[in-house]
Order: sequence, then structure tokens, then C-alpha cells
Amino acid sequence: MLNLLHLDLLKQGKALLAFSGGVDSTALFYLLRSHNITFDIAHVNYHTRPSSDEEAQSAEDLALTHNLRCYTHSCRLEGKNFEHRAREERYTFLNYLVQKYGYTHVLTAHQLNDRLEWLMMQFCRGSGLPELLGIRSIDHRDDMTLIRPLLEHDRDSIEAYLAKHNHSHFIDESNNDDRYTRNIFRRRFSTPLMQEYREAIKRSFRYLEEDNAALIEEVCVERVDELYYFSNPRNTHSLILAVDSILKSLGHVMRGNEKELLKQEKSLIVGRTYVVTIEDNYTYIIPYIAEESMKKEFKEECRIQKIDPKMRGYLATHPKAYEAIRRLKDAPRPLRYD
Repeated sequence: MLNLLHLDLLKQGKALLAFSGGVDSTALFYLLRSHNITFDIAHVNYHTRPSSDEEAQSAEDLALTHNLRCYTHSCRLEGKNFEHRAREERYTFLNYLVQKYGYTHVLTAHQLNDRLEWLMMQFCRGSGLPELLGIRSIDHRDDMTLIRPLLEHDRDSIEAYLAKHNHSHFIDESNNDDRYTRNIFRRRFSTPLMQEYREAIKRSFRYLEEDNAALIEEVCVERVDELYYFSNPRNTHSLILAVDSILKSLGHVMRGNEKELLKQEKSLIVGRTYVVTIEDNYTYIIPYIAEESMKKEFKEECRIQKIDPKMRGYLATHPKAYEAIRRLKDAPRPLRYD
């Protein structure tokens, strides 16, 4: 039997498994059952293959057979960047279920090949250590705690487990479609490397995750209206990572050049939508609104408080956010325009 990561944690609380019916999630389903883990399943039907409806029905039937709840979500995503939009749709659905039904953990069936493929793709995009380790054994997203119990097992081991126990599953034909970048990395690089160096790769990821935990400082993000802010960590990389995470939750993925500019300029409009301002003690993220018909008294107050001009358009119409910034700046005087 394959070992599961964080088994003690899995035995606590109430888990929700993101279930596709493919190789990995099917293996995780039966491994959780064999360890008497309490969980339900959630399935998203993207209607991308002829078998999509059959897979959704199979998920419901499997849950019914084992007396589990199965939540299903149906959507059709058109246009480019399908993988990214499908992932966002899936996590939005999972987060909704967590909030409504009180699940303590969300489980995904990412495994060692997935992790290696992600690392290589990020490496070729010029990413840093946290991005290279984007698939972690425990992670947090929105209000969810994500656990990936299969992350130290490769695809061959998982397929062997299913074959040994005669567990049926679906095959995703898109895994052989070279229109998806991940599949190219899988065929050319990760599969041969995993077959040759599996144990060494597994060890390397353990060390990298430990190093990342020691190097990257967690930040506590606060929010007032649409203003997000946090106390600056000790190193710049932790700060940029925190900014990137907040913006990603708001629907904007930072480009590499934006991250480099932020290290130099300390105030940046990203995606023509948000302002990121880094000051001595705090970093602020706020919607960008151009200054229009702003009262002179308010402008003068902002100037005295040394508030970034790019932030003033939003703050002019959101007094709670403005008061929060004044408090952080330890402003001693009452507002003159009140």
C-alpha cells in the first residue's frame, strides 16, 4: 500500500477530496478509504470530452456506493488559457463547499510527476524558489487548507497500485495533447527523469521544501474595504511573494517584469487595475482610481501624511480605508476635511 503524507492530520477534522475520476484521484480515494479517513468528494464537469458526463455520473455512483456525499459542478469554459481558468473555477467551487459545509481540509491528488513538471515549467519562466515549489504538500489558498497526500509517489507507482487492486478509473485523453505545455514537459523530460532518478528527485523536493520554509517569511494580511496591507517581512522575496499571492487571489497574475519593477520603484500600477505601494513598515495593495475632482483639503492631507498619489483616488471615496492607513502611519492630528 502507498503511504500518505500528513496521515495524522488527515485523521482529524473533515476532508473534501477534489475528485476527477482519473488515475491519481481514484487512487487517493481508495487509499483514504483504506486508512478510514472521513471525507466527501467534489467533481467538476467541464464538458471537454465525450466521456465527461459519464465521469460525473461515475463520481456520484462511487460516492453513493461508499456512503459519501458527492458535490458536482458543471461549467463550459470558452477561449484561451483553459487550464488556468479551469483551475480557478475548480478552486472557487471547492472554497464555496468549504465555507458552506465546514470542511477542514481540501485534498488534491497531485503526485511527484506533477511536481517535477511544474518545477521545470517554472524554471523555464525564470521563477524563484517559492514559485518552483508551487505544488507543496500543505498549502493555503483563500480560506482553504490544501493537503496533497500523494506528493511523494510517482505516476508509475500509483498506476501499479490501481492495477494490483483492480480499481477502475478513467483516462484523460488530453494528457497526450501537445497543445498543453505540461504534456510536452511530461513526455520529453519528466517521465524519463522520473524513471531514472525517482528516489533522488523525491529527496530533493523534501530538502527544497524545508529550505523554502526556512527562507520565506509568512505575512499576516489585513483588509479594510478593498485595501489589503501587511507589515513588511525581513526580506524582499517574501514581500514580493505576498504581493503576488494577494493579486492572484484578485485575479491578476504578476508578470516577471512587474516583480522586478516593484523591487526598484516601490510603487507600481499593475494590470492598470491595482496599485502596490511599499513603504518603510507596510505594503499596501489597493484598486487604482485616477485622481478626479478631489477636494484640495483632502489632497493636502494626503500630502502631509505622505500617501502615495496613486492611492488617493480610491481613498478619497473610502474613508474606512483611508483611516486605516492614517492609523498605520500613526497620524496624530484629526482629519482637517471632516
